[in-house]
Amino acid sequence: MSSDVTPTSTPVKTTGLHVGDAEPGCRKVDPILIADGVKRTFGGLTAVDVAHVEVPRGAITALIGPNGAGKTTFFNLLTGFDKPDAGTWEFDGRSLAHVPAYRVARMGLIRTFQLTKALGLLSVLDNMMLGAKGQTGENLFRSVLPFLWRKQDDEIEAKALEILARFKLEAKKDDYAASLSGGQRKLLEMARALMSDPTLVMLDEPMAGVNPALTESLLDHILDLKSQGMTVLFVEHDMHMVRHIADWVIVMAEGKIVAEGPPQNVMQDPAVIDAYLGAHHDTDLGATDTGHVEALKELIDDEQ
Repeated sequence: MSSDVTPTSTPVKTTGLHVGDAEPGCRKVDPILIADGVKRTFGGLTAVDVAHVEVPRGAITALIGPNGAGKTTFFNLLTGFDKPDAGTWEFDGRSLAHVPAYRVARMGLIRTFQLTKALGLLSVLDNMMLGAKGQTGENLFRSVLPFLWRKQDDEIEAKALEILARFKLEAKKDDYAASLSGGQRKLLEMARALMSDPTLVMLDEPMAGVNPALTESLLDHILDLKSQGMTVLFVEHDMHMVRHIADWVIVMAEGKIVAEGPPQNVMQDPAVIDAYLGAHHDTDLGATDTGHVEALKELIDDEQ
Protein backbone atom coordinates (compact mmCIF):
# COMPACT_ATOMS: atom_id res chain seq x y z
CA MET A 1 0.00 0.00 0.00
CA SER A 2 1.29 3.43 -0.87
CA SER A 3 -0.28 6.56 0.52
CA ASP A 4 0.38 10.24 0.94
CA VAL A 5 -1.55 10.33 4.22
CA THR A 6 0.42 11.76 7.13
CA PRO A 7 -0.42 11.55 10.82
CA THR A 8 -2.28 14.51 12.29
CA SER A 9 0.08 14.68 15.26
CA THR A 10 3.73 15.42 14.54
CA PRO A 11 6.11 12.76 15.94
CA VAL A 12 8.89 13.93 18.20
CA LYS A 13 12.10 12.37 16.93
CA THR A 14 14.24 10.69 19.53
CA THR A 15 17.95 11.53 19.39
CA GLY A 16 20.92 9.77 20.90
CA LEU A 17 19.51 6.27 20.47
CA HIS A 18 22.78 4.58 19.50
CA VAL A 19 26.43 4.41 20.51
CA GLY A 20 29.07 5.01 17.84
CA ASP A 21 28.31 4.83 14.14
CA ALA A 22 24.85 3.88 12.91
CA GLU A 23 25.71 0.53 11.34
CA PRO A 24 24.24 -2.99 11.35
CA GLY A 25 24.23 -4.35 14.90
CA CYS A 26 25.24 -1.06 16.53
CA ARG A 27 24.79 -0.72 20.27
CA LYS A 28 21.89 1.28 21.66
CA VAL A 29 21.99 3.62 24.63
CA ASP A 30 19.11 1.79 26.35
CA PRO A 31 18.07 -1.36 24.45
CA ILE A 32 14.85 -3.12 25.42
CA LEU A 33 15.35 -6.07 23.07
CA ILE A 34 18.68 -7.71 22.17
CA ALA A 35 19.22 -10.63 19.78
CA ASP A 36 22.52 -12.46 19.21
CA GLY A 37 23.28 -15.09 16.58
CA VAL A 38 19.62 -15.86 15.83
CA LYS A 39 19.36 -18.26 12.92
CA ARG A 40 16.41 -20.09 11.37
CA THR A 41 16.56 -22.40 8.38
CA PHE A 42 13.85 -24.22 6.45
CA GLY A 43 15.50 -27.10 4.65
CA GLY A 44 18.29 -25.54 2.63
CA LEU A 45 16.89 -22.01 2.93
CA THR A 46 18.23 -19.65 5.57
CA ALA A 47 15.30 -17.41 6.45
CA VAL A 48 16.94 -15.54 9.36
CA ASP A 49 20.61 -15.08 10.14
CA VAL A 50 20.88 -12.09 12.51
CA ALA A 51 24.33 -11.69 14.06
CA HIS A 52 23.37 -8.92 16.50
CA VAL A 53 20.60 -6.36 16.77
CA GLU A 54 19.30 -4.10 19.53
CA VAL A 55 15.94 -2.30 19.67
CA PRO A 56 16.04 1.09 21.45
CA ARG A 57 13.67 1.63 24.37
CA GLY A 58 10.98 4.28 24.17
CA ALA A 59 11.28 4.76 20.40
CA ILE A 60 9.40 3.70 17.29
CA THR A 61 11.57 1.35 15.24
CA ALA A 62 10.66 0.23 11.73
CA LEU A 63 11.84 -3.14 10.42
CA ILE A 64 11.88 -2.92 6.65
CA GLY A 65 13.13 -4.98 3.74
CA PRO A 66 11.99 -6.53 0.45
CA ASN A 67 9.53 -9.41 0.37
CA GLY A 68 11.14 -12.61 1.63
CA ALA A 69 13.73 -10.75 3.73
CA GLY A 70 12.76 -12.72 6.86
CA LYS A 71 11.02 -9.95 8.80
CA THR A 72 7.92 -11.88 9.89
CA THR A 73 9.98 -15.00 10.63
CA PHE A 74 12.21 -12.87 12.86
CA PHE A 75 9.09 -11.53 14.60
CA ASN A 76 7.87 -15.08 15.16
CA LEU A 77 11.20 -16.14 16.67
CA LEU A 78 11.38 -13.19 19.06
CA THR A 79 7.83 -13.70 20.31
CA GLY A 80 7.87 -17.48 20.81
CA PHE A 81 5.75 -18.42 17.78
CA ASP A 82 8.69 -20.23 16.19
CA LYS A 83 11.92 -21.80 17.40
CA PRO A 84 15.34 -20.84 16.03
CA ASP A 85 18.12 -23.26 15.14
CA ALA A 86 20.55 -21.16 17.17
CA GLY A 87 20.88 -17.89 19.01
CA THR A 88 19.98 -16.03 22.18
CA TRP A 89 17.70 -13.06 22.69
CA GLU A 90 16.43 -11.16 25.68
CA PHE A 91 13.68 -8.70 26.48
CA ASP A 92 14.16 -6.13 29.21
CA GLY A 93 17.10 -8.11 30.56
CA ARG A 94 15.26 -11.44 30.63
CA SER A 95 16.06 -14.30 28.28
CA LEU A 96 13.30 -15.31 25.87
CA ALA A 97 14.97 -18.52 24.70
CA HIS A 98 12.54 -21.46 24.95
CA VAL A 99 9.84 -19.19 26.43
CA PRO A 100 6.40 -19.98 24.91
CA ALA A 101 4.40 -17.22 23.26
CA TYR A 102 1.86 -16.83 26.05
CA ARG A 103 4.61 -16.32 28.63
CA VAL A 104 6.34 -13.79 26.38
CA ALA A 105 3.07 -11.84 26.27
CA ARG A 106 2.77 -11.95 30.07
CA MET A 107 6.27 -10.47 30.31
CA GLY A 108 5.04 -7.37 28.48
CA LEU A 109 5.99 -8.11 24.86
CA ILE A 110 2.84 -8.11 22.74
CA ARG A 111 2.65 -8.60 18.98
CA THR A 112 0.00 -8.26 16.31
CA PHE A 113 -0.21 -10.15 13.03
CA GLN A 114 -0.32 -9.21 9.38
CA LEU A 115 -3.46 -11.34 9.14
CA THR A 116 -5.51 -10.32 12.15
CA LYS A 117 -6.27 -12.91 14.84
CA ALA A 118 -9.57 -11.55 16.15
CA LEU A 119 -11.97 -14.27 17.36
CA GLY A 120 -14.73 -13.72 14.83
CA LEU A 121 -17.56 -15.43 16.70
CA LEU A 122 -17.01 -13.40 19.85
CA SER A 123 -18.10 -9.82 20.28
CA VAL A 124 -15.66 -6.94 20.00
CA LEU A 125 -15.94 -6.38 23.76
CA ASP A 126 -15.27 -10.05 24.54
CA ASN A 127 -12.21 -9.97 22.30
CA MET A 128 -10.94 -7.01 24.28
CA MET A 129 -11.57 -8.59 27.67
CA LEU A 130 -9.67 -11.72 26.64
CA GLY A 131 -6.58 -9.55 26.22
CA ALA A 132 -6.35 -8.70 29.92
CA LYS A 133 -3.82 -10.76 31.87
CA GLY A 134 -3.97 -12.12 35.41
CA GLN A 135 -7.71 -12.78 35.38
CA THR A 136 -8.86 -14.51 38.56
CA GLY A 137 -11.79 -16.17 36.79
CA GLU A 138 -9.46 -18.14 34.51
CA ASN A 139 -8.80 -20.53 37.39
CA LEU A 140 -11.19 -23.50 37.21
CA PHE A 141 -11.98 -23.52 40.93
CA ARG A 142 -12.36 -19.74 41.26
CA SER A 143 -14.49 -19.50 38.13
CA VAL A 144 -17.44 -21.13 39.95
CA LEU A 145 -17.25 -18.55 42.75
CA PRO A 146 -18.33 -15.24 41.17
CA PHE A 147 -17.63 -13.17 44.29
CA LEU A 148 -13.91 -13.90 43.72
CA TRP A 149 -13.74 -12.43 40.23
CA ARG A 150 -16.81 -10.25 39.63
CA LYS A 151 -15.19 -6.97 40.72
CA GLN A 152 -12.11 -7.61 38.63
CA ASP A 153 -14.29 -8.52 35.66
CA ASP A 154 -16.15 -5.22 35.97
CA GLU A 155 -12.85 -3.34 36.07
CA ILE A 156 -11.60 -5.17 32.98
CA GLU A 157 -14.82 -4.35 31.11
CA ALA A 158 -14.53 -0.67 32.05
CA LYS A 159 -10.93 -0.61 30.82
CA ALA A 160 -11.95 -2.33 27.57
CA LEU A 161 -14.70 0.20 26.92
CA GLU A 162 -12.33 3.10 27.61
CA ILE A 163 -9.79 1.77 25.10
CA LEU A 164 -12.50 1.03 22.52
CA ALA A 165 -13.63 4.64 22.83
CA ARG A 166 -10.10 5.85 22.12
CA PHE A 167 -10.03 3.68 19.00
CA LYS A 168 -13.56 4.81 18.02
CA LEU A 169 -14.87 1.24 18.19
CA GLU A 170 -17.25 1.68 21.13
CA ALA A 171 -20.28 1.57 18.82
CA LYS A 172 -19.14 -1.89 17.66
CA LYS A 173 -18.68 -3.37 21.12
CA ASP A 174 -21.60 -5.81 20.82
CA ASP A 175 -20.94 -6.74 17.17
CA TYR A 176 -19.23 -9.95 16.18
CA ALA A 177 -15.57 -9.33 15.42
CA ALA A 178 -16.11 -11.14 12.11
CA SER A 179 -18.40 -8.31 10.99
CA LEU A 180 -15.64 -5.68 11.18
CA SER A 181 -13.83 -4.38 8.13
CA GLY A 182 -10.15 -5.21 7.64
CA GLY A 183 -9.09 -1.83 8.98
CA GLN A 184 -11.37 -2.10 11.99
CA ARG A 185 -9.90 -5.51 12.81
CA LYS A 186 -6.44 -3.94 12.75
CA LEU A 187 -7.68 -1.32 15.20
CA LEU A 188 -9.26 -4.00 17.38
CA GLU A 189 -6.04 -6.04 17.47
CA MET A 190 -4.00 -3.00 18.45
CA ALA A 191 -6.60 -2.00 21.06
CA ARG A 192 -6.65 -5.53 22.49
CA ALA A 193 -2.85 -5.45 22.80
CA LEU A 194 -3.19 -2.50 25.17
CA MET A 195 -5.37 -4.52 27.54
CA SER A 196 -2.26 -6.25 28.90
CA ASP A 197 -0.35 -2.99 29.56
CA PRO A 198 2.61 -3.98 27.35
CA THR A 199 6.11 -2.53 27.48
CA LEU A 200 6.97 -3.41 23.88
CA VAL A 201 4.41 -3.63 21.07
CA MET A 202 5.44 -5.41 17.87
CA LEU A 203 3.20 -4.71 14.87
CA ASP A 204 3.48 -6.90 11.78
CA GLU A 205 2.47 -4.76 8.78
CA PRO A 206 -0.20 -2.75 10.62
CA MET A 207 -1.17 -0.88 7.42
CA ALA A 208 -1.59 -3.95 5.20
CA GLY A 209 -5.08 -4.12 3.73
CA VAL A 210 -6.23 -0.93 5.45
CA ASN A 211 -8.19 1.59 3.41
CA PRO A 212 -6.95 5.21 3.35
CA ALA A 213 -9.80 6.36 5.59
CA LEU A 214 -8.37 4.38 8.53
CA THR A 215 -4.67 4.73 7.70
CA GLU A 216 -4.33 8.10 9.40
CA SER A 217 -6.11 6.78 12.50
CA LEU A 218 -3.72 3.83 12.74
CA LEU A 219 -0.71 6.09 12.36
CA ASP A 220 -1.91 8.34 15.16
CA HIS A 221 -2.50 5.34 17.42
CA ILE A 222 1.04 4.08 16.80
CA LEU A 223 2.41 7.50 17.73
CA ASP A 224 0.17 7.48 20.79
CA LEU A 225 1.73 4.21 21.97
CA LYS A 226 5.09 5.97 22.17
CA SER A 227 3.58 8.98 23.96
CA GLN A 228 2.26 6.57 26.60
CA GLY A 229 5.77 5.27 27.26
CA MET A 230 5.68 2.11 25.16
CA THR A 231 8.33 0.94 22.72
CA VAL A 232 7.14 0.08 19.21
CA LEU A 233 8.76 -2.24 16.65
CA PHE A 234 6.83 -2.54 13.42
CA VAL A 235 7.19 -4.13 9.99
CA GLU A 236 6.10 -1.88 7.15
CA HIS A 237 6.54 -1.68 3.39
CA ASP A 238 5.21 1.84 2.90
CA MET A 239 8.34 4.00 2.97
CA HIS A 240 6.36 7.22 3.34
CA MET A 241 4.83 5.91 6.57
CA VAL A 242 8.23 4.80 7.84
CA ARG A 243 9.74 8.24 7.27
CA HIS A 244 6.84 10.00 8.98
CA ILE A 245 6.65 8.02 12.22
CA ALA A 246 9.86 5.99 12.76
CA ASP A 247 12.69 7.20 14.99
CA TRP A 248 14.98 4.36 13.91
CA VAL A 249 15.01 1.95 10.96
CA ILE A 250 16.45 -1.56 10.77
CA VAL A 251 16.79 -3.07 7.29
CA MET A 252 16.75 -6.80 6.58
CA ALA A 253 17.69 -8.53 3.33
CA GLU A 254 18.09 -12.27 2.81
CA GLY A 255 17.66 -12.83 6.54
CA LYS A 256 20.46 -10.49 7.62
CA ILE A 257 20.54 -6.98 9.05
CA VAL A 258 22.14 -4.89 6.29
CA ALA A 259 21.62 -1.35 7.58
CA GLU A 260 20.41 0.69 10.55
CA GLY A 261 19.90 4.34 11.28
CA PRO A 262 17.51 7.29 11.26
CA PRO A 263 15.00 7.13 8.37
CA GLN A 264 16.52 9.98 6.38
CA ASN A 265 19.96 8.30 6.42
CA VAL A 266 18.80 4.75 5.80
CA MET A 267 16.82 5.68 2.69
CA GLN A 268 20.07 6.75 1.01
CA ASP A 269 22.21 3.84 2.26
CA PRO A 270 23.71 1.92 -0.72
CA ALA A 271 22.99 -1.39 1.05
CA VAL A 272 19.31 -0.48 1.32
CA ILE A 273 19.08 0.64 -2.29
CA ASP A 274 20.76 -2.60 -3.36
CA ALA A 275 18.41 -4.68 -1.17
CA TYR A 276 15.37 -3.17 -2.87
CA LEU A 277 16.71 -2.67 -6.38
CA GLY A 278 19.44 -5.26 -6.73
CA ALA A 279 17.05 -8.19 -7.10
CA HIS A 280 15.22 -6.34 -9.87
CA HIS A 281 18.09 -5.58 -12.22
CA ASP A 282 17.17 -8.44 -14.53
CA THR A 283 13.45 -8.68 -13.80
CA ASP A 284 10.30 -6.81 -14.61
CA LEU A 285 9.74 -3.97 -12.13
CA GLY A 286 6.04 -4.61 -12.47
CA ALA A 287 6.47 -7.54 -10.10
CA THR A 288 5.79 -7.83 -6.38
CA ASP A 289 7.94 -5.05 -4.92
CA THR A 290 7.31 -2.35 -7.52
CA GLY A 291 5.42 -0.08 -5.12
CA HIS A 292 8.13 -0.41 -2.49
CA VAL A 293 10.89 0.28 -5.01
CA GLU A 294 9.12 3.33 -6.43
CA ALA A 295 8.44 4.67 -2.93
CA LEU A 296 12.11 4.25 -2.06
CA LYS A 297 13.12 6.07 -5.23
CA GLU A 298 10.76 8.93 -4.39
CA LEU A 299 12.12 9.24 -0.86
CA ILE A 300 15.70 9.23 -2.10
CA ASP A 301 14.80 12.00 -4.55
CA ASP A 302 13.06 13.96 -1.79
CA GLU A 303 16.07 13.74 0.51
CA GLN A 304 18.38 14.93 -2.30
